[in-house]
Amino acid sequence: MASTSKDNVQNSCSHDNPEKDLEPGASHDSILNPTDSFEEFASEMNTSLEGRPTDVTKKSSTISEIQSEIGECSKELKETKSSENLHNKDEAISSSVSNSNLQEENGDDTESEVDDYLKSPELVNKEKHVFILSTAGKPIYTRYGNEDKLAGLCGVIQALVSVVEEQNRDILRSIITKDCKAVFLVKGPLILVGMSKSNESETQLVLQLTYAFNQIVSVLTLTQLNRIFEQRRNYDLRRLLSGAERLIDNLLIFMEKDPAFLLGAVRCLPLPEKVRENITNAIISTCHKIRDLVFAILIAGNQLITLVRMKKYTLHPSDIHLLFNLVRSSESFKTAESWTPICLPKFDATGFLHGHVSYISEDCQACLLLLTVQRDAFYPLSQAKHTISDKLRRSNCLTAINDALNRNKDLTTTNPLKHIGIPEIRHFMYKCKSTAQLFTSDPISLDRLQDYRQRHKEGGDVVKNKVEKLSDMDYVRNYREFCSKIHCAQSPAKLIFRSNSEDTILAWITNGFELYVTFDPLMEKDLAIRAVDRLLRWIKNEEKRIFIMNAPTF
Repeated sequence: MASTSKDNVQNSCSHDNPEKDLEPGASHDSILNPTDSFEEFASEMNTSLEGRPTDVTKKSSTISEIQSEIGECSKELKETKSSENLHNKDEAISSSVSNSNLQEENGDDTESEVDDYLKSPELVNKEKHVFILSTAGKPIYTRYGNEDKLAGLCGVIQALVSVVEEQNRDILRSIITKDCKAVFLVKGPLILVGMSKSNESETQLVLQLTYAFNQIVSVLTLTQLNRIFEQRRNYDLRRLLSGAERLIDNLLIFMEKDPAFLLGAVRCLPLPEKVRENITNAIISTCHKIRDLVFAILIAGNQLITLVRMKKYTLHPSDIHLLFNLVRSSESFKTAESWTPICLPKFDATGFLHGHVSYISEDCQACLLLLTVQRDAFYPLSQAKHTISDKLRRSNCLTAINDALNRNKDLTTTNPLKHIGIPEIRHFMYKCKSTAQLFTSDPISLDRLQDYRQRHKEGGDVVKNKVEKLSDMDYVRNYREFCSKIHCAQSPAKLIFRSNSEDTILAWITNGFELYVTFDPLMEKDLAIRAVDRLLRWIKNEEKRIFIMNAPTF
């Protein structure tokens, strides 16, 4: 009979880490900033106004620092912080602020019609909803529905936040009902609200709202966002975000899908060590003389192939996720070389990097991003891209990338754990904390992601039908509560083992890694830990293929 115990078994693991000093995937140098996403968002959950950071603008500009190091004059420093697109936006803002009166959106709807709309299936049947508005109550974004029809609701949200702050000197953090929770996040001039019927914790929802905020910052920069509302508190930000809604839409959908967001880590495309080394060397040998190039990033299938960086500078996993989302959401990159301003909020929220973005070749689904501090470097970076492409083709690296992507696709339709040889394990997620990299047994299927995106585009309603084969998306949902307990600031658990009639789940955290594993429902704890030891040894043996083990620089 399957175990139906609902109690968590929480103990310190009796087994030592098989590699105490160097856990699987660990490296003394990392291309990414190691991060604990849950600790990072702890301050956002503080209910005290005094405990909440009020200045969300960075005190110094990393981009300006880089420009100073390469010898730019102070006048050029100011000019290169924005692109031509940003200049045009600034002119539009100044014009609209000084010459126009924004009218309140009354519309033709009667009060009863608005109430009926709020009760419509278009809104109430969704498993998760996100609203973004200004602190003046102006609607900016809604995941479902029409912002104009939700203007009244945004006014109520703004009033709730303001009343709690003014009367109680507290922050409205959440409202929880029997079957739904609403989480509030105030970031600068914006209020973000997540309403969810899922099993996600408040902290996890705050993490997702913060990503949505960072997506807006990546389009505008935090400096411009703050300036807009300093000049006009009632400004309708949708004017500047027109066309960027798809970025937020796709980001919210992808956060439902990929455990990398939940764990604050980045997936790497598994490649033979020599192939990854050849790819990296091709980029370094081509770009090492381009003094103002900050990052060269090659990605494929929402996975990182390599990242070459200017010395002293690394990227945060959340910035990498925003780059993944940008590439995934823009079909135009597949057909032409693009030149676009990109703000990476964790790297520098005050200004833009300028990116040459294009797929490496027509017959390879790898996208190359060359990020610089100069806004007029398109042509030298375009030339560098073609040189890199030629070198990768001559060394057969493009074929190796395609083979790796096809192998991932095959694993999503067969038994993804067959090649590991541990039949007791159904699914696992492993995060190396020192390098902020993630490896899972069930790679993301782009086809399955497209199906999921289409489902949400058509409705996104709560789905109760049980699927025959769980995908990594379904496993992530099962792991959420364990992530919450593992990362609980008050009493974090080191080992959680729980069985029920459907499965057995083990969650284990050490100083070096996080591991989440699913077994059959009758799995005993001692047998599970032995299987985990075998899994860790396998990951250690394969670490040079499934992780990026060094931090190359130009």
